[in-house]
Amino acid sequence: MTRGALLIAGTTSDAGKSIVTTGLCRAFARRGLKVAPFKSQNMSNNSMVCGDGAEIGRAQWIQALAARATPEAAMNPVLLKPGGDKESHVVVMGQPAGRISSRDFVDGRRHLADAAYAAFDDLASRFNVVVAEGAGSPTEINLRASDYVNMGLARHASIPTVVVGDIDRGGVFAAMHGTVALLEAADQALIAGFVVNKFRGDATLLAPGLTELEHLTGRRVYGVLPWDPGLWLDSEDALDLEGRRTPGGSAAMKVAVVRLPRISNFTDVDALGIEPDLDVVFVADPRALADADLVVLPGTRATLSDLAWLRARGLDRAITDHAAAGRPVLGICGGFQMLGRRISDPDGVEGTPGAAVEGLGLLDVTTTFAAEKVLRLPTGSALGAMTSGYEIHHGRITRGSGEEFLGGARSGAVFGTMWHGSLEVDAFRQAILAQAASAAGRERQPSGVSFAERREARLDLLGDLVEAHLDVDALLALAGNGAPGDLRALEPGASR
Repeated sequence: MTRGALLIAGTTSDAGKSIVTTGLCRAFARRGLKVAPFKSQNMSNNSMVCGDGAEIGRAQWIQALAARATPEAAMNPVLLKPGGDKESHVVVMGQPAGRISSRDFVDGRRHLADAAYAAFDDLASRFNVVVAEGAGSPTEINLRASDYVNMGLARHASIPTVVVGDIDRGGVFAAMHGTVALLEAADQALIAGFVVNKFRGDATLLAPGLTELEHLTGRRVYGVLPWDPGLWLDSEDALDLEGRRTPGGSAAMKVAVVRLPRISNFTDVDALGIEPDLDVVFVADPRALADADLVVLPGTRATLSDLAWLRARGLDRAITDHAAAGRPVLGICGGFQMLGRRISDPDGVEGTPGAAVEGLGLLDVTTTFAAEKVLRLPTGSALGAMTSGYEIHHGRITRGSGEEFLGGARSGAVFGTMWHGSLEVDAFRQAILAQAASAAGRERQPSGVSFAERREARLDLLGDLVEAHLDVDALLALAGNGAPGDLRALEPGASR
């Protein structure tokens, strides 16, 4: 059986590394191979809890589903969760491991690299193929000395590397050539070729450029993925939030999701995006809540500062006015905590020890942050429907009056839950939408759409696109055989 690895790097962030990695995981798995996704370090506030209680990046969790593998901590050994502009909370092998500041980015991460390399080596010993995803660009030459996600990882295990470029942004040929040419010769020796992403138009017009790129670099183009409007995956960050709007027409119910500055796990609302009669919008203006049928306050990695931001923009009054009119509000994790009476941070989990603020007062709950993080996969029922989810939080909830609601509380049309992912369960999603429709004086019939089926269909679509437009057999051979030994080094990097 094939045994090897492939690193998918990109010319930029959001170039399509996750898309290509996920598609290859599905394509290789279809060949009967035991496949594992891998990312040394994720910087994301979108995460997921594995069956063993480990926390990993959402993208690697989805990639594991694509690979038909069980998600585990080794697939994303280092997860950085930004808590501010200059500091991140660190998760190592699925468990909290303190904080790291921007000042430590170059010199203070040796132990993280060690953990990442050990996790990769472990996966490589247990799986036929490891498909590793890089981060940002491999040619961040200011950070190369401490890199263990891109060429640092590639050098660790002699992993052949393919660079993905987003042609929809423009300048893809220059970006691909420059990505290789700025690297030092030993790194260049592992860059085996390219994949073009998001192409739309006449392929014959692109062909001369691909031929010239291959001639100038001595590296092949493994294929061109077309732009497909039906393709989207659970995201790592907030770069594509605007793309999640799903207009349902003039008669659609409007769901307004507050776009918090430190929004986390916003994939919670992905399931709403598949409903044909919903218009799901991310908003940061109180006027945008005026005609909403349902307001969602999502999770956040910085509850106290995002609550201050909410108040500074007048969104607090818009939310309380919405609730006072009997229109539903759903708070999830940090968003739920904001709906309570008070939030306290005695140990400085979010930064300042002893900090405490008043909440919006819509639910009779108080929140106290504790140093130990809660990671679990709960199940239960609400609104007459069974559901499940996952918990990732430092907050400890004390509920006063009001009924219990999925680890949180409910008062009338104000719902608060500590469970991420509950909307992905079809019966519960239909139940909460029925509540919103009733409050708006509408009748709503369940749509009958299945989120799990839609997700699997997206993964299959991605596998189909990769099979149709990339040379999957050549990429699998590259993973097993390593980068060709005759790749030439390009200037100016060749001289370093």
